[in-house]
Amino acid sequence: MVFNTGAALLDAIVLAVVSREEEGTYGYKITQDVRRVLEVSESTLYPVLRRLQKDECLETYDREFAGRNRRYYKVTEKGMVQLNLYREEWKSYSTKISALFEGGD
Repeated sequence: MVFNTGAALLDAIVLAVVSREEEGTYGYKITQDVRRVLEVSESTLYPVLRRLQKDECLETYDREFAGRNRRYYKVTEKGMVQLNLYREEWKSYSTKISALFEGGD
């Protein structure tokens, strides 16, 4: 992709992906889901997950899978508020940019 992906956009994308799963989801699946729409490495996403956890937008829990613990991430109430703010901001931003690209004001 030609355009840079800033921290806020990555946060929004990760929150959106995690919010789709009521019980939360694990890091590798988050990476795969994000990669469907954006080229990004695991080494880029794990700091995003840690930041969102530190900011109390995500909570974690471990669950055993195939004899190992797998860390799951789940959106908190604060995370949903933040995600809804990102959604509103994205609608406004993308509408304005699209209008410019299409020759409008």
